[in-house]
Amino acid sequence: MMVECIRLDRECADIFPFLAQAMGRGTPFISELAEVCVKICESCGNECKKYDHEHCQKCAEACLGYAEECRKKVA
Repeated sequence: MMVECIRLDRECADIFPFLAQAMGRGTPFISELAEVCVKICESCGNECKKYDHEHCQKCAEACLGYAEECRKKVA
């Protein structure tokens, strides 16, 4: 039932720190990576919002917050 939610959780958990690492290396692809980060984290947040479990609501809040942080890096 929550397979997609869990998959997207993992995607979001992977992409946000990767973006931070890439920025630390000075990658020229910050904007492109940030766009992908926004898409993944928004998808995760929106999927998690569908479920009434407290942990899902907290996850949705966190993922949407990550998406907002990534959005700031899109040129």
